Amino acid sequence: MFLRNCWYVAGWSADYGRNLKAETFLGEKIVIYRSEDGKPVALENACPHRKLPLSEGKLVGDTVECGYHGLTFDCSGACVAAPTQRGQIPRRAVVKSYPIVDRYRLMWIWMGDPGLADPDLIFPIDNFDNLDWGYTDGGVLDIDCNYLWVCDNLLDPSHVAWVHVTSFAGAGTDDAPLDVAKTNRGVVVSRWIYGQPPSPYYAGIVKFKGNCDRLQHYEMCLPGIGLNKSIYTPAGTGGPDKQAIDMTLINISYNFMTPIDEDRTRYFWFQHRNTDPHDKAISERMNAGARMAFEEDRAVLEHVHSGMKAPATPYIDLGLDAGAKLFRQMLSRKIEAETKPETLA
Repeated sequence: MFLRNCWYVAGWSADYGRNLKAETFLGEKIVIYRSEDGKPVALENACPHRKLPLSEGKLVGDTVECGYHGLTFDCSGACVAAPTQRGQIPRRAVVKSYPIVDRYRLMWIWMGDPGLADPDLIFPIDNFDNLDWGYTDGGVLDIDCNYLWVCDNLLDPSHVAWVHVTSFAGAGTDDAPLDVAKTNRGVVVSRWIYGQPPSPYYAGIVKFKGNCDRLQHYEMCLPGIGLNKSIYTPAGTGGPDKQAIDMTLINISYNFMTPIDEDRTRYFWFQHRNTDPHDKAISERMNAGARMAFEEDRAVLEHVHSGMKAPATPYIDLGLDAGAKLFRQMLSRKIEAETKPETLA
């Protein structure tokens, strides 16, 4: 069901501090906090005695004390105190710990084999430290659907013509041909649309007048990270073999899907653009527009999830589903290799 030997976004770094925060990722209950030196800690959220959530206990220095009988666990998950039987810590009094790292303003958690948790495998955000690029604050949204429906949606440039009429839609988004390509990290569905007006979302951000050439680049990477690149450049200056000019706008929307369980997804996002790095008004307008669009997606995807979970009649695929189907196949192979390595060696 889930790929585990990979990094998922657990939350925004700023949302974790010296408090015990209960989370659920990939169906596993976890408690996250920061040690006194600021480093993040993630432990199984269940005392091994009677499974009271450790988040119902308290922090004592860098350790977590269970609120039932005081069993106390360090940052590695080892029990370091058993007050009811001092000097006799139960051998099996241990909780699972998870590798967890701060990067790009986000908290990343590794849900699989801790021995494989290499921070260098965290998804790269190009130009993150480039002072010429601006970014939005981003946001988080819980969606009552399986994460793969969100991934499908983010590999479907065509849906914007119907779901996002006042934001990302525009001439050509309904029927322009799509290119589908597999990469070593996922799948790209893309197309150039030529000589059309900018979409409403970008009309007030581009630095030129008149029609544009527009790239829709929808990329989904393992385990569920969407990179949507939009390029807007004056008509006649765009295309797959053209270099960006001074007025070319590049905006990348980073979308991180973390499964809560089979029926719920936590969706994180932010935008990163090559213009107006210090213009807070643009960042706030872009962020508000993105949230509005993602709320539109949520309304659709929650119905899709319930409809596809128990369909009364058979469903069909369309040509626009090619990218989503390719990504699902790629992900399934990775999950199979992870769970049954001997069969795919």
